[in-house]
Amino acid sequence: MKIIGAGFGRTGTLSVKAALETLGLGPCYHMLTTFEEPGHLRLWNAVSRGERVDWAEIFARYRSTVDWPACDHWETLAKEYPEAKVLLTVRDSERWYDSFRQTLAPLWSAESADPELAEYLDLVRHITAHTFGGRLDDRAHAIAVFEEHNRRVRASIPSERLLVFDVREGWEPLCAFFGRPVPPDTPFPHLNDRAAFQELLSRRLAHRGDSR
Repeated sequence: MKIIGAGFGRTGTLSVKAALETLGLGPCYHMLTTFEEPGHLRLWNAVSRGERVDWAEIFARYRSTVDWPACDHWETLAKEYPEAKVLLTVRDSERWYDSFRQTLAPLWSAESADPELAEYLDLVRHITAHTFGGRLDDRAHAIAVFEEHNRRVRASIPSERLLVFDVREGWEPLCAFFGRPVPPDTPFPHLNDRAAFQELLSRRLAHRGDSR
């Protein structure tokens, strides 16, 4: 593991995943990856219950990680991989909450008969309960949690190990920090992670005939 993403989801993490992989710093683990790797939802839910897991088993094929669920464990991962850099993706707090509220919050009370999707919903519930105390409709509280998380990362990680990054900054700070040339004639990826997320769930539900 070379890069530990400490930023919450809904901070442009899918775009950053694509950018890191373009720079040769992938494969990059993302929340959507939990669906792609057999057994990983089970492993992350074991982590959520406080059980010991082998991080090398989760990240065996990956050089970087962004988004949930890994960002909830940034302190543990920073100790587990002391040579890794830490990447804190940030965003305007108000805009972050609007995206978070529209994407993850509706899943808080969702149900599914599909075992894999049910594991995913359990993971979402843990994130919202553990990180936000279940107070997803409390805008001020959620934003305060978001801002305090970013403050703690900044205060805990030495500046030479930490990049605080807004996707609006484009390639330059990312490339400078990780020692990679700016890709020629390649626009910085700006992917609609909300749409990708919703499309994934829609495909799962439609394919398996589940209902929420």
